[in-house]
Amino acid sequence: MRFCGGENMGTLKRIALTLTIIGGVNWGLIGLFRFDLVAAIFGGQDAALSRVVYSLVGLSSLFCLTLLFESSDERNSVQTGRLNYGTEFGNELNTSNKKKRNDDLDKM
Repeated sequence: MRFCGGENMGTLKRIALTLTIIGGVNWGLIGLFRFDLVAAIFGGQDAALSRVVYSLVGLSSLFCLTLLFESSDERNSVQTGRLNYGTEFGNELNTSNKKKRNDDLDKM
């Protein structure tokens, strides 16, 4: 699913993934140590900045859901900007020997 092109989409995915990881770490701290890092940094759970961070993390996690349903071909073409043909090294095979061999067989 491509909403916008190339590098912009890759940057958006990285930002969303980073915010989702921040949210996961924060929830881990809450679960293990009863410590809300975002609230501690931004002045409590009811502070405006904390609510902005919580909202951005929530929106980012919803955006990251789209990554689950994206095929690996789409991911590779977005990241590299090139099509993925599924070859191991991405080089073309040298078929000149095969053509020469076929010409030799035709002469017989």
